Amino acid sequence: MTELFQLKEFTSHAGQKLPWKIECDALSQYEWGCLAEMIMQYEKRPFRAVIGIPAGGNMLAFKLAKYCTGEARHGILIVDDVYTTGLSFKEFIAENRYDECVDLLCWVVFARIKPEEGINALFQMPV
Repeated sequence: MTELFQLKEFTSHAGQKLPWKIECDALSQYEWGCLAEMIMQYEKRPFRAVIGIPAGGNMLAFKLAKYCTGEARHGILIVDDVYTTGLSFKEFIAENRYDECVDLLCWVVFARIKPEEGINALFQMPV
């Protein structure tokens, strides 16, 4: 069994050496669905599509897809599992030119630091 919280050194996407890891592969399908429902308790803005930042955000995006309106006038929801430095969000948005889209809604399940403006965290570590 894989543990969600692991006391082991690992290197983040941004190249940081960190003393513990949040391993979201430990979450079940049911738990991903629960996290999606929790996000929807707070996210009241409609969105036409949801996109997960690979690979961590893919399962969350899958579970949130049922809430998409498909209407062009609504924003795009971008999701990820863990926010460490914000580099994944910045790179993904820039590479896919989502920065040109006026209505981006951004969510992450766990934030190791306070996310930058415009990114919402369901759970945030103390700062």
